[in-house]
Amino acid sequence: MLVTHALRTPDGSPARFGFVVPKTVGGAVRRNAVKRRLRALCAERIAAGSAGIDVVVRALPASAGASSELLRADLAAQLGAVA
Repeated sequence: MLVTHALRTPDGSPARFGFVVPKTVGGAVRRNAVKRRLRALCAERIAAGSAGIDVVVRALPASAGASSELLRADLAAQLGAVA
């Protein structure tokens, strides 16, 4: 549902997240809903102490119908490989 690209930063600055939600995910309302859910999930990661990483998260079309729990699990699995 998600594709992530991550880059470690040498200075240990706070984590930064960027989002790519293409039109294949759906109309503007659906894309914005996916972005809002991804922002909330990434805010949780930042609050938990993620630092020193820049991440770009690309949503695939399946993410439009996925629950927040599935998105959280997918994001955690992909970022777990980086951390």
